[in-house]
Amino acid sequence: MLKVQTPNGDRKVLLHSCCAPCSSAIIECMLENGIRPTVFYCNPNIYPQAEYEIRKNEAIRFVTSKNIDFIDADYDYAHWLHTMQGLEHEPERGSRCLKCFTLRLTETARYASEHGFSVFTTTLASSRWKSLEQINEAGRRAAALYPGTLFWEQNWRKGGLQDRRNQLLKEYDFYNQQYCGCQFSMQRLDAKQESITDK
Repeated sequence: MLKVQTPNGDRKVLLHSCCAPCSSAIIECMLENGIRPTVFYCNPNIYPQAEYEIRKNEAIRFVTSKNIDFIDADYDYAHWLHTMQGLEHEPERGSRCLKCFTLRLTETARYASEHGFSVFTTTLASSRWKSLEQINEAGRRAAALYPGTLFWEQNWRKGGLQDRRNQLLKEYDFYNQQYCGCQFSMQRLDAKQESITDK
């Protein structure tokens, strides 16, 4: 198991979680290293709401099996969509993604600040489809808004965690989404599938 420690040595972490498949190996890794995460599920980007509920329930299922706390942030898709205005046609890893990460991690930092967490991190950093640089920038921006909080810039893709993620995916038979979550990534997936079908 990957050896990790928080930047300030704290054993309590607020973990922003995007989904069960991404968070499972990270949670397991933290627990193995004597770190107790509280899962903060803040994903107003997920569309439609039925998709959001499926992903949330899978996250709860895993967290419950590990006997750790789960915090369900409000699902405010209208606010998310309003915040992303003008960025609808940005590509993956473009400026919309940075803004989306910043919105979600700022909410995570706010909760951390108000509930006694000095450190927060995110499972977004486990996805090879996401820009680690954007995620870390968003985390630093969020922490700067809430003095007393620190963003843990951990690359959760290394140390065998990807392989363990895939094992846990099968063990728990997780619902495994095919798009990042927002309606723009879903539309691109649909267009790609239609293109394949047309050939």
